[in-house]
Amino acid sequence: MTALLAHLVDDAGLFEPAGLDMAAAVTRHRRDLASGQPMLTHRFVCPASRIPELLGHLDADDRFAVLVTTDLPALADALAALHHSPCAEVVGVESRLTARPGDLAALIDAAGGAKAAVPLFVEPATFADAAGVITALAERRAGDGAPLGVKLRCGGTDAELFPTPAALAAALVTAAGAGVPAKATAGLHHAIRQTDQSTGITHHGFLNLVLAADSARSGSAAETAAMLADEDRDRLRGVARALHDPVPARAVLTCFGSCDTETPMLEAVRLGLAPTRSGGGPATFGLGGTQE
Repeated sequence: MTALLAHLVDDAGLFEPAGLDMAAAVTRHRRDLASGQPMLTHRFVCPASRIPELLGHLDADDRFAVLVTTDLPALADALAALHHSPCAEVVGVESRLTARPGDLAALIDAAGGAKAAVPLFVEPATFADAAGVITALAERRAGDGAPLGVKLRCGGTDAELFPTPAALAAALVTAAGAGVPAKATAGLHHAIRQTDQSTGITHHGFLNLVLAADSARSGSAAETAAMLADEDRDRLRGVARALHDPVPARAVLTCFGSCDTETPMLEAVRLGLAPTRSGGGPATFGLGGTQE
């Protein structure tokens, strides 16, 4: 597998459009863990409200690395439940920011601040808020070293949840310039940007996104947007293969969450960017873009 795509996909099977029930999601995650597929982070994304349900489905020999999605009031209880479980370990927190003043500081402090053992990814309420949120995260990272990143929503169940290439590019360029790592979520099942024939909605491609993260390092929003908008399969594959050092790109974009853990791997195989089968054990992906 090309290092550009290693440890890229978080397991968000509980979320739409897959919306697996907990039993099915746990079963699939166990299977993915056993496979050791290097494109997967082998992290399980779970809403805070469903942590007790998750723990009730785990066996004594399970060892799940859990990313908790939560709002501020539910964070403490979710972290406490996971800290007391021998079957699951919290490896990250994700939260969507409201517009209330002081919420960012309160969220960071609730997650542990500079002493946090796990990273916190903060999702802006809208893309219009992204630059301000990234700047605030950068200031806090520089001030006390808190392990902070920005979460960028790239799609969803409604067309308005899909940002334009220009909006997504602006956020990536801001994050790259500020040294704030990003993760993405929603709508990124396919490698190449394409239009869903059943809905008419154009989805961003995860290969476009990773390559755009590399372009964002140049500071050019236009070049980054062009990479996001590119639908030429052969050209994008060529750019990926020619990228000799993937570490800087992956320092900008650490991973993305997908409710489908199989399709991204199949797409990478079809592009010749991943082997049909690979061994290896579970891995997690850190804020710095390297395997932990």
